[in-house]
Amino acid sequence: MTQKPYLHIPRPTARPGEVPDFSYLKLSDAGAVDRPPVTEKAKNIEYLSHQLVRVLDEQHEAKGPWDPSLDEAALVKALRYMVLTRAYDDRMQRVQRQGKISFYIQSLGEEAISIGQGLALAPDDMLFPSYRNQGLYILRGTRLVDMMCQCLSNTGDMCKGRQMPIMYQNRDKNIFSISGNLATQFPQAVGWAMGSAIKGEKHIAASWVGDGSTSEADFHYALTFAAVYQPPVILNVVNNQWAISTFQGFAGGERRPFAARGVGLGIPGIRVDGNDLLAVYAVTCWAAERARNGHGPTLIEHVTYRGGAHSTSDDPSRYRPKDEWAAFPLGDPMDRLIQHLIKLGHWSDENQTALEQETKTIVDDAWKEAVSFGTMSEPPFLDAQLMFEDVFKEMPDHLKRQRDELLALTGDTP
Repeated sequence: MTQKPYLHIPRPTARPGEVPDFSYLKLSDAGAVDRPPVTEKAKNIEYLSHQLVRVLDEQHEAKGPWDPSLDEAALVKALRYMVLTRAYDDRMQRVQRQGKISFYIQSLGEEAISIGQGLALAPDDMLFPSYRNQGLYILRGTRLVDMMCQCLSNTGDMCKGRQMPIMYQNRDKNIFSISGNLATQFPQAVGWAMGSAIKGEKHIAASWVGDGSTSEADFHYALTFAAVYQPPVILNVVNNQWAISTFQGFAGGERRPFAARGVGLGIPGIRVDGNDLLAVYAVTCWAAERARNGHGPTLIEHVTYRGGAHSTSDDPSRYRPKDEWAAFPLGDPMDRLIQHLIKLGHWSDENQTALEQETKTIVDDAWKEAVSFGTMSEPPFLDAQLMFEDVFKEMPDHLKRQRDELLALTGDTP
């Protein structure tokens, strides 16, 4: 019996006012996924792109071959950075709502990805982040004051007012400028890694995009170049279930995991619990060792959930249940690490309360210093002449004319 063709429209499993439903997520038990040698060919480890690498179980114990066996100091360090990232996020979200900055994007619920991966990579490795990777900047020592000044576009702005808020950069710490054009960082990371290989260096590159960005052409360009030239690069897809307002099924997540997109090109794909810091760290170490020793790229899909809005311009209550994050089966990454440390006897509720107060004070002090460089409505203000600089080695005549017109209006001198 023949059937008429039909058009499939992806639909989320729950909408506002409905009960959250994550039955579509394919999960594996903690410790159940094998850890192959880093030399294994992609065709022999396809299972990694369909199963889910997990280390922490429901009782917050580390299990299985992917357990990185991090010591107490490393675990506490990771937690400190996660708490600081969330405290920074919370403050910047609130100041945007107060009208003190124009725009902000939180990483709420995704802190384990930036911190876990950042700890697994070497300081000389080049990072090409997305706009929800502020944890990478914080981990690598970018001052909170500098990040806040960038959001304020004031006289301390690292980008001199030329970038949207949250589009940070830190050349000294090997973190590329965040791009607002989705997925452009992926081919840039592949190209940088190709250059590193040509020069015979041991440095690798890593980049991040969201599930929605996998629909962009740049994502596929990057995978093709990575498959052909086998550069030392880690390509990460942060599958937080939602693009700005569309369910991840619109990017193709219904059919196969995003990690599986690498396998068809000969790139190993690994699907990992993005809310399990230990699993994220272990998988990144595996991929980094593979890349550093000439075995090529890896595509990692981090299964997580975007706890907040897509940005301060978004209202997620219009397209998903309000309590959906609370129902996400992989939990809150920060809470899971806290419970793991408590289970090991290395942490307590009192320790956590003290840490949260400490990081709040750090963030509050940074904000007080940042606003001393000016705000959107209070001086000092950026010099408008900066808009004519840092584009050409020698300023061309047409820019000189435009600058002189501005100076005539303001009465300033060059």
